[in-house]
Formats: sequence, structure tokens, C-alpha cells
Amino acid sequence: MKLASLKGGRDGQLIVVSRDLRTAAKANGIAPTLQALLDNWDALSPAAEALYAALNAGTEKDGFMLNLDDLAAPLPRAFQYLDGACYISHIRRNRQARGASLPADIMEAPLIYQGISYGYGAWNDPIQGQKEEDLIDFEAEIAAILGDVPRGVAATGASQHIRLFCLLQDTSLRRIVAPELARTFGFLVSKPESALGPIAVTPDELGDLWDGRLVSGKMKVTLRGDVIGDMEAGIDCPFGYNDAIAHVAQTRNLEAGTILALGTVSNEDDTTGCGCIGEYRALELINTGTATLEFMKSGDTVRIELLDYDGNPVMGAIDQSVV
Repeated sequence: MKLASLKGGRDGQLIVVSRDLRTAAKANGIAPTLQALLDNWDALSPAAEALYAALNAGTEKDGFMLNLDDLAAPLPRAFQYLDGACYISHIRRNRQARGASLPADIMEAPLIYQGISYGYGAWNDPIQGQKEEDLIDFEAEIAAILGDVPRGVAATGASQHIRLFCLLQDTSLRRIVAPELARTFGFLVSKPESALGPIAVTPDELGDLWDGRLVSGKMKVTLRGDVIGDMEAGIDCPFGYNDAIAHVAQTRNLEAGTILALGTVSNEDDTTGCGCIGEYRALELINTGTATLEFMKSGDTVRIELLDYDGNPVMGAIDQSVV
């Protein structure tokens, strides 16, 4: 099933979207918002699935042509946003470039922080309100949207609590990141509002791209019209979504609507490029001694999309500019 939210109000209006992204229908009588659907998923999702089937069959009388420009983030505000740094090459390159080493326990548990969980931008909303001198960057990620998760859940079977996946662009201000981390209390000011891709999909919709731990496919990143990343999302990440869920739920229950990501997609193979400017510059420093790729300035654009192995977009795309 594919879901989205029309713009309007703080939480948008839930719609069900056809598999080909051509048509949609309002979830009238099912749930007014995606959060409402998540709150009562077991009872309400069968009706949403039936609406999805009708859209795909062309029999839904209240269907309309989908205009992606009308879409807000699928979940404009969430109860919690947890973001990781689980692709080891991403962490290693960034640390190596500044003369630091990996934590000794890097393979024992995923690195995850709690970020701002409201104000998610739509797929084409601009990155705004930030100063160029703070070194504006993006991060290309895949987020899971969770149902209720009980405290102490084991990694085995934890993925059953994933309701949806969508693209995530995690805006980062690199000038502020380093001093914040140096204080050892984590990200705050350096991580403003993020953006979500237009379409949220259930795990079954991914087919063979979902193995219960990681989402596969090609993460294509285009900056200022040039492709700087074409990474495989389903490799080089020792911690799956199931591991991340179990880690963060050790001491707390997670509310339905929690957004959890594994961090910037990154591959050990240098030739696949990078999912953010910071890592790309780190790789340049390691390989050549000089970083040349500039951080984002007013008018710059970034496009992020996950493609299947036939080159088709899986969850739409994020296409943002800096203003």
C-alpha cells in the first residue's frame, strides 16, 4: 500500500495512492490523518488496503489524478524522530578526515540520536531559514515509520512493528556539528527541520527490496544537477532496522508514529559516491588532500531518490532548493 498526505493543517489529510502514483483517493471514513491510521493500524488498515486495491483496479469512483505538488510530508509531525549513523563507511570517512578514529565499540550497538520530530518539510519544500556560513548540507536516508513498539522488544521480529518506509532528507549545518559533538551532548542546533519524501509505502510493497533488516535499491543523489552518489542501500550496514528498534526500545516504549532512520546511505566502495556533501568532502581529503565540493548556497538544488534495479523510483523523490 502507498500512502501520502495532502497539504492542509498541521497534520495534513490522509490519502491512499495508486501503485503507479497516477491516482489517489481521500481516506474518508477510514482515518483523517496518517497518525490516526497509525494509532489504530490493525483495525483501520484493511479498509485502506481495500481502497488501494480499488485504485489499482481503476474501480474507485472517488479517485482523482494525483498532483505531487499538493502533498505535504506523509507525517508532518511525529511523536519521536530517531536517526542513526549505521553505515560504517560514512562514520569512518568523516572521522578519518578530521583525524579521529572510530569508537572502540562501534560494532556493538548502533549510533542513534534523537532529533527534531516536527516541521517535516514536503518533498519539494525549500531548505530555508539557514545561513550559508553555517555550511548547509543534506543527508540521503530511508526512514521507517513505526507502529507501537513495546519496551524490551528483541531484535528478532522487531521489524514487524514497521508500518511504512519513506525517503528522508536530514538537513545538517556542518559548521555547528563539530563543536556540538565536541561537547559530548549530541546534535541540537546543527540539526534543523528535515524533509520527507512524498510517498510512504508498506514493507510488502517493496517486494524483494525488503529482507526484514534493510531496504535495498540504488540511492541516487544529484547536487546542482550532477550525480554525486549512486549507492546500494542494502549493504555495508551492520545494523538493520530490527537492531535499531531493539536498541532504542531497551528502556522505553515507542509510540505509533515514531520515525526511525539508519543514517546517510554509504558504501565501502568509493566509486559509488556519497549521500551528503560532508562525506564527499571527507573522501576528497582522504584521497587527494583537498576538499573541493562546496556546501549548499542559495539557489542550489538537491534531488534524492531510491530506485529499484529497473531504474524506477520506489518512494517518489525529494527535490529541494536552498532559499
